[in-house]
Amino acid sequence: MALLVLRSCVPMTISGSLDPLLVALSIMLAVAASYTALDLATRARASSHLTHAAWLAAAALAMGGGIWSMHFVGMLAFSLPEIEIRYGLGLTLASLALPIGVCGLGFALASRPRFGAFSLLASGLFVGLSIAGMHYLGMAAMHLPAELTHDEIWVVLSIAIAIGAATLAISLVTRDTGPVERIGAAMVMGAAISGMHYAAMAGAHFELHAHEAHTASLSVADTHLALWIATTTLLILGLALVASVMDRHHSLRVAREAAQARESEERLDLLLESLTDYVIIGLDAQGRVTRWPQSARRVMGYSAAEVIGSHVSRFHTQAAREAGAADRELRIAAEEGRFEEEGERVMRDGTAFEASVVVHPMRGPDGRLVGFAKVVRDVTEPKRAQRELESAREALAQAQKTEAIGQLTGGVAHDFNNLLMAITSSLELLQKRLPPDPRLARLVGNAMQGAERGVALTRRMLAFARRQHLEPQPVNLAALVYGMTELLQRTIGPGIRIETRFPLSLPSAKVDAHQLELAILNLTVNARDAMPNGGNVVIGGRAAPGTTEGSAEVCVFVSDEGVGMDAQTLARAREPFFTTKGVGKGTGLGLSMVHGLAEQSRGRLVLESSEGQGTTAEIWLPVAETTPEQAPNVVAFRSSTSPRQEPSRSAAAPQGRRHLIILVADDDPLVLESTAAMLEELGHVVLEARSGEEALSLLRQTRTLDVVVTDYAMPGLNGLEIAKQVAEMRPSIPIIMASGYAEVSDEPAVSVTRLAKPYTQEALRAALDIALQKTPRIA
Repeated sequence: MALLVLRSCVPMTISGSLDPLLVALSIMLAVAASYTALDLATRARASSHLTHAAWLAAAALAMGGGIWSMHFVGMLAFSLPEIEIRYGLGLTLASLALPIGVCGLGFALASRPRFGAFSLLASGLFVGLSIAGMHYLGMAAMHLPAELTHDEIWVVLSIAIAIGAATLAISLVTRDTGPVERIGAAMVMGAAISGMHYAAMAGAHFELHAHEAHTASLSVADTHLALWIATTTLLILGLALVASVMDRHHSLRVAREAAQARESEERLDLLLESLTDYVIIGLDAQGRVTRWPQSARRVMGYSAAEVIGSHVSRFHTQAAREAGAADRELRIAAEEGRFEEEGERVMRDGTAFEASVVVHPMRGPDGRLVGFAKVVRDVTEPKRAQRELESAREALAQAQKTEAIGQLTGGVAHDFNNLLMAITSSLELLQKRLPPDPRLARLVGNAMQGAERGVALTRRMLAFARRQHLEPQPVNLAALVYGMTELLQRTIGPGIRIETRFPLSLPSAKVDAHQLELAILNLTVNARDAMPNGGNVVIGGRAAPGTTEGSAEVCVFVSDEGVGMDAQTLARAREPFFTTKGVGKGTGLGLSMVHGLAEQSRGRLVLESSEGQGTTAEIWLPVAETTPEQAPNVVAFRSSTSPRQEPSRSAAAPQGRRHLIILVADDDPLVLESTAAMLEELGHVVLEARSGEEALSLLRQTRTLDVVVTDYAMPGLNGLEIAKQVAEMRPSIPIIMASGYAEVSDEPAVSVTRLAKPYTQEALRAALDIALQKTPRIA
């Protein structure tokens, strides 16, 4: 406790007194100031830049101002009996400014990134000495009729307490503390600061002479001043705490919103990274790339570092960049709200790919354009699949068209065959009955030649429609071509040179040899027409890789050095009646006939051509299971027959028998009449039936019957059904099946002799001979 020494002749020592209420109030101010400073310092650590400086200043103001308030209230709590104490305004204000400035400097040093133990001790020493200096500066502001002295021991003790309290305060400022820690630390610091003050007061001595003493006491006004200062200080500290709490709640809310934004951003990034064939690119209002997800790198090859900040036009082709396509799409998107197109884009390696592009504008709350979202999808594979699907549809439509034309052509050829049958048979009979007039003979000959050309045309039509009758057998392709080389050379003329290329071990093909000869002749003539100035024609063969006898395919090809065909012509080359030779120079059925032969033989026709590079036609055929030497003999006009079982009663002398009884069935009256006339010309008796039912009725009524000649395609019972019933009723009667179709089934239960329409009288006679030389049987 401070002592007062009175001096008159003998000095007097008087003890000062402390007001307990004001002492408690000063300690409370020290604790409140410490807690407020610590709380504000935590807000400074959570802030940056100007906000950080503002919170540090507030913490320094709370700490320094609180220490000063505690000191001033503590001084007001001290009183001397009969002595009036006054305070100088200047020194009092200086004692207020000193702790505030010093605490601010200490807190600023403590908030530096590289603040270590040495800096802490130095700051604590500096701030502690300054706080002690504030106390003794406040003591110096006291005005009283006495001389003030200090006990050195208490001075050192108070300074040590001030340095310790300052070091503790600064160390707590550098750490994140919770409310409980802050309250405990504030109580320790408040007690330490108050202890520093009252320790210093305990070492204070006042010397007063008796004649200088006069009566004075602490007035009520001083107590009110102390309460006013304390209340004001607590109010300021409370407002600072309220501001800190509000800022903390605001910061927590901002932190939660930031965390939610980060989570949303991460989810968006995860969504963008999960896309495989879509890419979403962020652009600013000028078209520069601002967002480039990893999925964009997978699709386009660029890394984010390469494209962020670059213009979106770098992904366009050179031609599109020169045309300003990128700026155009952004302008349309901004004006219309959306831009969409499909076009080429460029990858990092320069490879162009087909892309579907959609651009959407992004606008802020005020409607201002802030950027674009660009969606890019690689549609190369879908486009390729779409083109393949369209190609398959076109191929299907073409196949259906060809099939429909084939059915129509087959029907027309069948009916035309019947007409030609009547014409050729009548002309043939007429030639035998003409008087020896050369002019008439020439006219009838011209008519016969025209009819024969019609027969050739119908055979081509049937070949295209795949309805011609074929006799497939093992054929040595090289031998076949070598055998017809002279014919080919005479046909195409001396301006064309024929070269053959066949490997030594080429397997045999299973095909109708006669029809294949016609196909090769047709292709060779086409090759000649494609080379008006002459050239080379190569005819050769080869087997597919891995081909052996009895499996896979073998081909015969005809290649020329002609003008070739463009893609459009090549696509239509197989179509019936399509020709590039001009009016009157081609029927347009040549390649169609070859195509039909290949298809009917279970093979295929392959055409390869380009303008100025010539054409190669390949006929791929199945490999025969037997060699040509092992193949059975093929008899003209016969499709399939069964082995003999019993000798026919007409087989002894088929040429000498002149009076056979023959049943002829045909639904076409002209064909029926012509056939009957030719048979009668040969000396046979003919029974005519205009339907299958009528033929069976005549069969039941006639006891003697040698041969049955029936058409295949008839309404009601067809020729095959007639043959079955004839075989059941009269198994010894030979059956001749006449048809222009190839669809006549090789029924194993019935043996028939095939006769192709239109046929001549000689062909009919030969068919009778063959039929009578074999005996039908029931399997």
